[in-house]
Amino acid sequence: MTEEIKEESPPKKKGIFGKLKESVDDREEQLAILSTFVRLGILVWSGSILTLAYIKLPPALGIPEQKLDPTFIASVFTGVLATFGVQTAKKNGDKGGGGTPSQIIHVQQAPLKITTDAPPVKSTLE
Repeated sequence: MTEEIKEESPPKKKGIFGKLKESVDDREEQLAILSTFVRLGILVWSGSILTLAYIKLPPALGIPEQKLDPTFIASVFTGVLATFGVQTAKKNGDKGGGGTPSQIIHVQQAPLKITTDAPPVKSTLE
């Protein structure tokens, strides 16, 4: 009798996406994690471009100075920061709203009923 010996091949190395699929079963959670990594990548990229726009590199590196208008990159940077819930403050303590006082209300449980009816008026003649 001849016995066939099956050699087990070493397990294949899984990449980032393979590990993500293995650790998280829900497809929506996988997309949320992937979305976070993409936003982090854009944040690092735009932050590094902004940093390079404002610093002068030493001539020994041989990289010519770039004339760059950082307006677009700054808007991308602040936009991505806003997706993480970070907001930039304006000068003189203005937090938005055109200088008018503002208030943020977080509602954790529904239902919430907001009406604009006038309050009832009680008669003082009685």
